[in-house]
Amino acid sequence: MNISLGTPPFPIVAIADTGSDLIWTQCKPCTNCYKQNAAVFSPNSSSTYKTVPCQSSACDSLQIEVGSYCSSNDGVCQYEASYGDQSHTKGDIAVETLTLGSTVGPRRHVAFPKMVIGCGHDNAGTFSPKGSGIVGLGGGSVSLVTQLGPHIGGKFSYCLVPSSAAAEATSTLSFGQSAVVSGNGVATTPLIPDPSQPTFYVVQLEAVSVGSKKIPFHGSTVGETSSGNIIVDSGTTLTLVPTDFFTQLSSAVESQVTGSNKTTDPFNNLSLCYESGPKLKVPSITAHFKGADVALTMENVFIKVSDTVACLAFYGNDDVSIYGNVAQQNFRVGYDLQKHTLSFKPTDCTQKFF
Repeated sequence: MNISLGTPPFPIVAIADTGSDLIWTQCKPCTNCYKQNAAVFSPNSSSTYKTVPCQSSACDSLQIEVGSYCSSNDGVCQYEASYGDQSHTKGDIAVETLTLGSTVGPRRHVAFPKMVIGCGHDNAGTFSPKGSGIVGLGGGSVSLVTQLGPHIGGKFSYCLVPSSAAAEATSTLSFGQSAVVSGNGVATTPLIPDPSQPTFYVVQLEAVSVGSKKIPFHGSTVGETSSGNIIVDSGTTLTLVPTDFFTQLSSAVESQVTGSNKTTDPFNNLSLCYESGPKLKVPSITAHFKGADVALTMENVFIKVSDTVACLAFYGNDDVSIYGNVAQQNFRVGYDLQKHTLSFKPTDCTQKFF
């Protein structure tokens, strides 16, 4: 997503991630920065950038959420955050003006002062050079969604373009009233809040149908909730499910795929792969959430790992279950944090819809 930081506004391209909270970007001076295509943000060039002091209630309150700590001689509150793929970012906690583009009203851009951000001086892992950092959209106190608070009424949505889209196609992110997902074809399921893990958006997945075969889903509950069993995460590629469920799912898919030969993943990561092409036909697959049936397309179920190979975009994992971003492509996915609902609407995300 495109945001700007500082005064004057400095453009940032960041990855929107519903599975984390912190807003951070790579910052000069770089102790260890990954290569990015755009220029790196320089705090010294912004008149509104201000670090958070070590001896402050703000630094103390962020300790659990973003791993804030104090070790430097300059008295600046620091942070360290890591992600599921072992990527990490370290740097300074600061407050800064964040500017977003607007599609409503007379102003094309809206600035929000004193937003808590991370200024990353040591960042490494699997980050793409197309992005400068991450915008956390989770439910924690420092996420963009929470910090925008009353400005957006607890509503946001995104529409992820499929991996097969043209290079110039971009995913969209909306806030406030323009983020409401409505009309024909909308499927809505309850969000299940868990105070012990406020970052995550948790729902209940009841089953997945492959053709006429319905496979019950019995994932472990997330956190202390009694019924939520899967996290919806825009920052995770694959859908992670328990190993026994994955075995049943892949077997059902394999028995119903036609028109193509099985092959192997050239990267040895995924287990059920086929020669890709127009002859590959996959069965209809539906995710049955509580109160919401979401029909998936082939692009939601299979991911191209090379020009000639497509693999099932699910992975067996006995830790936490995650509904990943491949399954969400070409849907408007709407979050209403006041009503505690999550909505899906099939949409061509390469087209503008507002």
